[in-house]
Amino acid sequence: MLAVLLVLVASASGTQSAAEQQAQQAQEAQLGPVSKLPLPRFVSLKSDRVNLHEGPSKEHPTRWVYQRAGLPVEITAEFEIWRRIRDSEGGEGWVLHSLLSGRRTALVAPWKKEPLVLTASDHQQPVAKLSPGVIAALKSCDGEWCRLQGPGFDGYMKQENLWGVYPGEKVQ
Repeated sequence: MLAVLLVLVASASGTQSAAEQQAQQAQEAQLGPVSKLPLPRFVSLKSDRVNLHEGPSKEHPTRWVYQRAGLPVEITAEFEIWRRIRDSEGGEGWVLHSLLSGRRTALVAPWKKEPLVLTASDHQQPVAKLSPGVIAALKSCDGEWCRLQGPGFDGYMKQENLWGVYPGEKVQ
């Protein structure tokens, strides 16, 4: 009740409106306490051997060992030098922050069975077919289409067919 009264008083005094305060609080609540970067956010694995721990220390048991450098993962929490991550299959655990890279990558529709078409910039002309699970460098996204690059390919794919980028997210 007191918080509501304070918001009303602040609003009436001509400072921030209640909606502005709520938006600011929501934005602050979505920043990592250590990195001050947005949570959640996508990053990629820096190494081809990354131990996923049950908790944020080396004393916690290793739950899984990732063996794919460049694999996109989602950071969902931070604690000191540890980051809680989620992979495309929903697996979660803690990894050292030094084993993660801010380089954006995407996984081609791991939930699909058939290859997907990569197109030229006109979004019409096919340039390649990529199998589900292919990792590509994420060069840009306009909220609907993303430009992907990898060994032997460079083209565009619908954002909805990628894991490693949020729906509607714009990437420069």
